[in-house]
Amino acid sequence: MPSVGVACVRYLVFFFNFLFAITGLVVVVTGAIIQSSYHHYSNFLGESFWTAPIVLIVIGSVIFVVACFGCCGAAKESPCMIITFSVFLGLVFLAEIGIGVAGYYKHEELSGILEKGFNETLDNYKTNLAAQEAWNLVQSEMKCCGVNGPEDWQPIFKNDTVPKSCCHELPIGVNRCTRKYADPEGCFPKLSAFLGSKSLLMAGIGVGLAAIQLVAVLLACCLYGSFRRQYETV
Repeated sequence: MPSVGVACVRYLVFFFNFLFAITGLVVVVTGAIIQSSYHHYSNFLGESFWTAPIVLIVIGSVIFVVACFGCCGAAKESPCMIITFSVFLGLVFLAEIGIGVAGYYKHEELSGILEKGFNETLDNYKTNLAAQEAWNLVQSEMKCCGVNGPEDWQPIFKNDTVPKSCCHELPIGVNRCTRKYADPEGCFPKLSAFLGSKSLLMAGIGVGLAAIQLVAVLLACCLYGSFRRQYETV
């Protein structure tokens, strides 16, 4: 018969892993939303910025599988399954710390990367279809115009014309989008603030999960020791 203490730890491990299974699914969904919804801004950021969302999806999937493994180990009172679970969860813990650190550094580097991307695609706007699509998309979604304002388009069009995506409400009878009717805010500060919040969200998720899973690793190790002592006594 297991002691009350062992039973308590076993139920705690089972409860924590049930939560981890749900958390793993949440992490997968979060990474998938960030990746699918905002990947079209990669023209301004480059593909490297989107490594963290992909890692979130992978880590979330691993968390779900490992959590199910831990639940089985606690239910069956298997020392082998529990210690295997502890090792895997420890590796996930290190990976999540890495996600947190990566998210923080990406947030610190974001402004410089974004400003460079905006300037390069602006210069290539007339000759590069991908740059045109990217600018029309960001200006439409963010309700902004130019890097820091509509004036940034003057060197491109050589007059007061701006892309149609800069004008969300034209007066009746006006067919040409000009700086007069364009959104006054630039896209750089808007997109920088928006993506900055996403990188901090990834960092927060990684560090938060790592802190909780550290407790689970300690509980699993305690449970492993209790099971071993029980089998040695028998």
